[in-house]
Amino acid sequence: MSDLRQPPESPAAEPAESPDDLGTSVAENTGTDDPGQTSPVGRLAATVDRLRREVRAAQAEADGRALIELAKGILVERLGCGPAQAARQLAELTAQAGVTPLEFAVEVINQASRDRVSEVTSAFLAATAARSDAATDGASSAVRLRTAESGVLAADDTQAVADSLLEHALTPLGAEAVAIWGLGADGSLSLAGSAGFSTAEAGRWRHVPPGVTTVARRGLTEEGGQWIRSLAETGLPSIGQHHHPEGGRVAVPAGTGGRIHGVLEIAWPAPLDTLSPPVVRQIEALAELCAHTLETSALPDPAEDMGPRVLPDVAELMDLADGLHDPALVLTPHLDAEGRLVDFLIQHVNGRFLDPAGRPRGVINGALLLETYPLAAGQSELFERIERVYATGEPYRAHRMRLTALVDDVHLTAVADINISRHGGSVLLIWRIEDETARLANLLQHAQRLGRIGGFEENLLTGEITWNGQLYHLYGRSASSTPVPLEELPAHAHPDDAVAIGRFLRSVLHHRRPASAAFRLQRPDGVTRHIRVVAEPVLDSDGQLYVVRGAYQDISAHHWTEVALAATRDQLAHTEQQASERNRLALQLQHAIMPPTQAPLEAPGLRVAVRYRPAETQHLVGGDWYDAVVLPSGLVLLCVGDVAGHGIEAATSMVVLRNAMRGLAVTGAGPAQVLAWLNMVAHHLTGAVTATAVCALYDPDKRTLRWARAGHLPPVLVRGTEATALPLVKGLLLGAVPEAGYEEHEVQLAVDDTLLMYTDGLIERRDRSVEESLAQLLTAARAVPPSLDQQLDRLLTHSRSDTDDDTCIVGIRVA
Repeated sequence: MSDLRQPPESPAAEPAESPDDLGTSVAENTGTDDPGQTSPVGRLAATVDRLRREVRAAQAEADGRALIELAKGILVERLGCGPAQAARQLAELTAQAGVTPLEFAVEVINQASRDRVSEVTSAFLAATAARSDAATDGASSAVRLRTAESGVLAADDTQAVADSLLEHALTPLGAEAVAIWGLGADGSLSLAGSAGFSTAEAGRWRHVPPGVTTVARRGLTEEGGQWIRSLAETGLPSIGQHHHPEGGRVAVPAGTGGRIHGVLEIAWPAPLDTLSPPVVRQIEALAELCAHTLETSALPDPAEDMGPRVLPDVAELMDLADGLHDPALVLTPHLDAEGRLVDFLIQHVNGRFLDPAGRPRGVINGALLLETYPLAAGQSELFERIERVYATGEPYRAHRMRLTALVDDVHLTAVADINISRHGGSVLLIWRIEDETARLANLLQHAQRLGRIGGFEENLLTGEITWNGQLYHLYGRSASSTPVPLEELPAHAHPDDAVAIGRFLRSVLHHRRPASAAFRLQRPDGVTRHIRVVAEPVLDSDGQLYVVRGAYQDISAHHWTEVALAATRDQLAHTEQQASERNRLALQLQHAIMPPTQAPLEAPGLRVAVRYRPAETQHLVGGDWYDAVVLPSGLVLLCVGDVAGHGIEAATSMVVLRNAMRGLAVTGAGPAQVLAWLNMVAHHLTGAVTATAVCALYDPDKRTLRWARAGHLPPVLVRGTEATALPLVKGLLLGAVPEAGYEEHEVQLAVDDTLLMYTDGLIERRDRSVEESLAQLLTAARAVPPSLDQQLDRLLTHSRSDTDDDTCIVGIRVA
């Protein structure tokens, strides 16, 4: 056990400066990092934080005011003047000295008292005389000690003494907690007061029987007390030993007039370095102040409870929290006078807990949750979640919750995993702050898992091979198995891939160049996976190869996708070839039967011309047809038709109907009878196809035209400058029913009359009705060109149809 007190000749160590006690709040992010744009809850938190600092400033001012009033009293006694004159004298001397009123008041008290505190200050000044800021350090030390002394003298009990010592004198030295032990007549130790330790911890140590060896007991038995660098090195039990087992401890006897009344024990969170003589003297002076209080105060009765009693289930939960590796808080409900839950008391914080503002755990212990972290009631609803868990007992977990700390009106944001659970009458709050390293490692792990990538590193000098967990999974091997060296890779691959793997190994191991290869991995479970391996050599300072790094990636899904795509492409190409061949045959059949242009039909007293325009899309071979032929009887058969549908089926059905109409017309039957027979052919002999048609017979001798229709558009008669549609006669489309009747109409034609028979591909539009399209055709037909061929060509050219359908036109002009 090393003595941490520094010899007098050693250079003095400067006491640690007091860290700012920053008001802090933690809650879920309020949605902005700009203090000027905070929510009402954020502004409330800032106000609470500001008021807390003002209260601490007022307390400090009150402590300083007591010292200033004491200095005034000394001047009244020394100068024999009144209080007002003493105040003016103190102000003048302060201005001349160029120090603060508090520092000058402490100097007056030191000069007048010549007590232990003034000796400590003088020793500190002497030890730091070589430093340029010695006066400032000495004044700060004197103010702290006198302020602590003032707080001790004004304290009502030993607990208040402990609070004053920790706040004013020990926290600036880096200490975290303090315990004041009273020595009983039987040699037992009683915890007279403590600060920085939790209520539960203080309750466990409220009484130490005689003969039990602790750090405090050693402080009594060892001359000069105990100065311990690390508590873990001694193995001694002591209060708060589970919080910072590696922290330093000091136990100094508290005595006056040769009598020891107790022990002052101080705890540091980290191992304690050698203390300078001025710091040692400060601690001894504080122990002497404690002795005066212990001398006049009655020791607590061990049979009585000290402070609020900690229930067994709460104590067990505190022990559980101390064993966690994550920061944890034990919360107990805080009720108002009417028994309503208004807040939670932070009963205990474990050793892993770190306050976002850097406040010691002793400050957090025993405080109210909303007072310490007012933003817990903000947008994160953290406080409401805790209330809910406490009320129902249902645990709550949140992944990557944004927490915001409000430090001096500045938002500090962190991301944490939150876990809240109820245990008995208490609540355990655990938060795991995610640092940048852990976040990046987590992202890399997920990226490797999603990409099915496993990394490796092989040291060729030592033979050490490192695999990550994903690579063991790719190989189908357990994590406890031996990794496979690169040179043994061919033994685990398909024999057909030996050439590719050999080329890869030569590039990496012999030519020392980065390389990659794709191969089939044969796993022990019989599964074959398609793998791509990438590796790069690492050379030492002499250019020698000593490490190979790389990665394996499972590309089985990509491989089979490529295979499926290749098969789909082949099937699609075959289908397109078949479709193209079918369309080519259909077009050849259609053009063979009905060529786009045809020589004019010669008939007595009649001029006949036909036009056929195939569909613009080659894949939509239609079923439009026409015919104009002189029958054996001398009559002229004129007809147009349209079979429903497209493709080779429509083309073959068109051929059947066209040839059937020719055969039926030879019998000498009229147009109505021909369509009735043709309907039976369409329904029974062509697979129940449907079609529309117009059939007409022209008598050259009488210049009469008899016609009938089967669901088709009526012919158009052009006479002079007028164009009219022939009246609609009844007639159902072909193939709809087994038997159908058709009406017949006769038209008397005159010289230079023109009759137009057509299919719907000439006029049909998607955005207009059939009546509107027919009206446009009549308008276009009124302009009669010199010849019939020109008229048909003009109608085709100016057609406004947008259905990309076949078009047939049969025109006759009487001569």
